[in-house]
Amino acid sequence: MLTKPGLIPPFVFENDRRAAFFFGEPVVIFGRIWARFVTSADIYEHLWVTLVETVLAFGIGTALGLVAGLWLALSPMAAAILDPYIKALNSMPRVILAPIFAVWFGLGIASKVALGVTLVFFIVFFNVYQGVKEVSPVVLANARMLGANSRQLLRHVYLPSATSWVFSSLHTSVGTAFVGAVVGEYLGSSRGVGYLILQAEGAFDINTVMAGILVLTAFALVLDAAVGRIERRLMKWQPKSGETEKL
Repeated sequence: MLTKPGLIPPFVFENDRRAAFFFGEPVVIFGRIWARFVTSADIYEHLWVTLVETVLAFGIGTALGLVAGLWLALSPMAAAILDPYIKALNSMPRVILAPIFAVWFGLGIASKVALGVTLVFFIVFFNVYQGVKEVSPVVLANARMLGANSRQLLRHVYLPSATSWVFSSLHTSVGTAFVGAVVGEYLGSSRGVGYLILQAEGAFDINTVMAGILVLTAFALVLDAAVGRIERRLMKWQPKSGETEKL
């Protein structure tokens, strides 16, 4: 179809409309973010819910993984008995448990925390288990020779070794806790950023969906930075690589 000189062909507008439908419009996307944070300011409640779910899942999953990892690492018989069950549970795609948790615990915070705990637990568990197993036999022999009992060995030898491995996996753990919270909200919830994205998808509002994704990305970066700061503060006792080479 020929057009008059100086006029834009119709298919250009059609392509623009298709791109806007699938990818959104940057100006509109940032406008939605501004409206949620400043104009209506209704996103803070949803962000708070997602933060609480993430922190609870991270804390509970880390504590359970630490205890279970220490127990099985120090109990070879229990580890041999439970090893196939742990491997089977770890190989299970745990996201499919979200609907089951929704039935068990309802659509509130508890079901999202349960899903996040199942994701965090195995990361911490395997790190702690490996950390205890890799304790230097020389250090153990020296501690026993100095008269250390089982409690002192746990406190001064096994726990520091396990803690180092736990902190090395903090960033992955908090990321999976965050994923568990958002996925749980997406599959069934009445609050949270995942719930807002689900509502926008149901209305084919791609601009709000993209705005929610940008907010979640920024939120995840803030959580990661907070974990990094806590890690640096709590791991001051660990020498840096440069200091280790000097020693």
